[in-house]
Amino acid sequence: MAVVELCVKAAVGAPEILGDCPFCQRVLLTLEEKKVPYKMHLINLSDKPQWFLEVNPEGKVPLMKFDEKWIADSDVIVGIIEEKYPNPSLSPPPEVSSVGSKIFPSFVKFLKSKDPSDGSEQALLDELKALNEHLKAKGPYVAGENICAVDLSLAPKLYHLEVALGHFKGWTVPESLSYFHNYVKLLFSRESFQKTKAEKEYVIAGWEPKVNA
Repeated sequence: MAVVELCVKAAVGAPEILGDCPFCQRVLLTLEEKKVPYKMHLINLSDKPQWFLEVNPEGKVPLMKFDEKWIADSDVIVGIIEEKYPNPSLSPPPEVSSVGSKIFPSFVKFLKSKDPSDGSEQALLDELKALNEHLKAKGPYVAGENICAVDLSLAPKLYHLEVALGHFKGWTVPESLSYFHNYVKLLFSRESFQKTKAEKEYVIAGWEPKVNA
């Protein structure tokens, strides 16, 4: 099996350490769950190396090398990994493919919000409640017993939500959403997640400029 190469974000202020990009972690989780060997390049986004910009003029991460070709965009990358390494299958049943998809934008809006009456907190709660209801009916994972690509896309985003809202707003997901809490525990305790997550301080450092903009 050829080793795939992957460019991911390095930590803010610590270019030797894995950074906090949830889209990079999604790709790393996919490779780990499929046991695909990979070589990781940490990219300092505030000082991008020349070779990286030459193969990827837009300078975005994650970036992955397949068959001598560099591919950007985590959706595309995850699709190619699924195609090339079909076992174990992480392909979600079509009816769950958009579960939880509005949580991340709702989280970002609430995190950046300076106005408590703008409805952004309620909008996020509504999305989290919807996921909780889905998990109650179909769980423990989004598609049932087995983890799938939708879970691997959500896991890093839910980690960011927990860390950033806890730090910047002193906010936590209500205990009443017990299926959601169980789901997050399951995801965060997986070996693949422990191995690929950014340390909390780097998640906070990554959001700092956006929150204080």
